[in-house]
Amino acid sequence: MKEINIANWNHNAFTLFDKDWGLVTAGTSDAFNTMTISWGSLGILWNKKIVTIYIRPTRYTYKFMESNDYFTLSFYTENYKDTLFMLGTKSGKEYPKVKESKLHPIPCQESITFKEAKCTLLCKKIYHYDISPLQFQDPTLDKNYPKLDYHRAYIGEIIAIYE
Repeated sequence: MKEINIANWNHNAFTLFDKDWGLVTAGTSDAFNTMTISWGSLGILWNKKIVTIYIRPTRYTYKFMESNDYFTLSFYTENYKDTLFMLGTKSGKEYPKVKESKLHPIPCQESITFKEAKCTLLCKKIYHYDISPLQFQDPTLDKNYPKLDYHRAYIGEIIAIYE
């Protein structure tokens, strides 16, 4: 992987999160977890280039997000769709999903990514908030939460981008 200048990075956030899918990974070489992510956004907040991602507290990755200051978002080619699907449906707490995947974890500064990623964003957590149904302006949004398992949103400053 080669670090690229963030000013030269030109990707469509709608494609990254909606079409390409990706993985959010938190932890260290000693202990980490990853999961598929398809909800997210990129932008500018507080004069920083940021990403916002959403993780339910019931997900095993949530524990790693809570206990680590850094996380990565990594994106893949179409060849990895089946792998990403498995990584999003199996729990790393109960199943050795990374070992069973086609991916090879590698250090990425203070976090972890995978050798096969076409693109990795290294992010530092700077803020979080919990989604509350009391704030929904559109009541149909609650249909996304049949188990009342509302996401925690994490805002991370993009520290580096690798391709």
